[in-house]
Amino acid sequence: MSTAMNFGSKAFKPRAPDKGSFPLDHLGECKGFKEKFMKCLRDNNHDNSLCRLQSKDYLECRMDNQLMAKEPMEKLGFGDLVDAPPGQADKDAEP
Repeated sequence: MSTAMNFGSKAFKPRAPDKGSFPLDHLGECKGFKEKFMKCLRDNNHDNSLCRLQSKDYLECRMDNQLMAKEPMEKLGFGDLVDAPPGQADKDAEP
């Protein structure tokens, strides 16, 4: 006896995820930002709260290169970092 589900009996309609897809960076357009973020995580015992600037920079790169949908940084949880000067992440990561 088969235990397969019968989707034909109900109107099953798949739907796209709320935020859409998150394509891989096959061309390495944001590789430098990703590497800085990963280094920050390693240097800080994987405490991502200490790497928020690098995370913000990486997400901005992904948005700028159409690797993710554009979203306001405030909506992504970076409202307090919106006015951080460019390159500030590099300065904060150094001892």
